[in-house]
Amino acid sequence: MIADLRGRDAIPEELWEQTDLLRLVAAEMGLTSVDPRIGELSSLHTLDLAHNALADVPEEIGALAALELLYLGENVLDAVPAGVRALAPSLRYLGLDANRLVALPGWIGELSSLVELRVQGNALASLPETIGELSSLRELHTRGNGLTSLPPAIGDLRALRVLDLRDNALTTLPDTLAALPDLRRLDLRANPLEDLPPLPESLERLDLRWTPFFPELPAAALAVRERGGVVWH
Repeated sequence: MIADLRGRDAIPEELWEQTDLLRLVAAEMGLTSVDPRIGELSSLHTLDLAHNALADVPEEIGALAALELLYLGENVLDAVPAGVRALAPSLRYLGLDANRLVALPGWIGELSSLVELRVQGNALASLPETIGELSSLRELHTRGNGLTSLPPAIGDLRALRVLDLRDNALTTLPDTLAALPDLRRLDLRANPLEDLPPLPESLERLDLRWTPFFPELPAAALAVRERGGVVWH
């Protein structure tokens, strides 16, 4: 069962009784809060609360034991809601783009089932070391923050395939990037990079546009090109 409430001005009372609801889209409603009864929708596997005005969501969200997809982008969150922590066994997608996040919590690494994490357009200056504990993560999108460095633990993301670091403040990258066996796409556009460390042999696409590497490429980028990868600069 699916409920798509986009464009409405409120969540109807009768919805809270629909415990067989699988997908709830409550985006673009101007919501400033969410009823704690959200935790009673025990069958939910998708919850879309994006494009609202939420500064937080109730901790009861952590009771959604079947939840796999959680969309919280385009709100006014200044921290990752605490209730998300309890979703670790099931959560596969977490969207937090375009909020006001200045840091990710240390417990983010507990989300062991997470396949995709999106934190674009926030105010992050760094990522916690525990990011490396996301053993199932395939895509990490951090575009448009203020990242000045990456933790060496980024090299522990052994399932990572897509790493988007565009439009940050990175001058260097950790050598541990070379340890990512499945990394296919690396986007480094619009960073003031001074050099590149060795990159994984699995890399197929490397984007260096709007970096200082023009017209000459650093050795690591040339190695990607020699292996048949596509390099933009």
